[in-house]
Amino acid sequence: MLDAVLDDGRVAHVAVLDDKDGQPYVVPVGYARDGDTVLFHGSTASRLFRTLAAGAATCLTVTRYDGLVLARSTFESSMHYRCAMVLGSATPLLGDAKAAALERITEHLMPGRWADARHPSPKELAATLVLSLPLTEWSVKVSDAPPADLEEDLDRPVWAGVVPVREAHGDPQPAPDLLPGMTVPAYVRAWAADVRA
Repeated sequence: MLDAVLDDGRVAHVAVLDDKDGQPYVVPVGYARDGDTVLFHGSTASRLFRTLAAGAATCLTVTRYDGLVLARSTFESSMHYRCAMVLGSATPLLGDAKAAALERITEHLMPGRWADARHPSPKELAATLVLSLPLTEWSVKVSDAPPADLEEDLDRPVWAGVVPVREAHGDPQPAPDLLPGMTVPAYVRAWAADVRA
């Protein structure tokens, strides 16, 4: 179940405690699972990412929102969701491992794009921290049940059920400075079929 939740998501939230002021922060990141690790990246200029790269304990979460559960009472109403929480310390990746991780993240977020777009320059690579968080300590929570109304509410004339929520890609919008004659790549058109529930 852990792999399925991580593979289905695109945005993770990574917690870090800033040693300088003791303030906790939660940072949204694009990520990818690669076997038994989660890969994510940030700026080398970021104090928070440097703290993570130095081995600070962290918590990474991914939540997939799947629907609203409408019970006959507001108290019993809820949501369908899948949530993964990974605990540990991240390790910075270097050299070929760093480049491979950036490719993995790109392909997770934008399948087909790595082969089409320019790869990071040496200057861009130097400005990027790529971190690997092992999947050794984790938990997954799933809520997917129908409404659980109290027995005394079952005869209320109130609609009850589940309203599913889906994440889908919209129509591609070309950049205003797109070269003349360029068409939407087939791999981008294929994303429309990738509806994530």
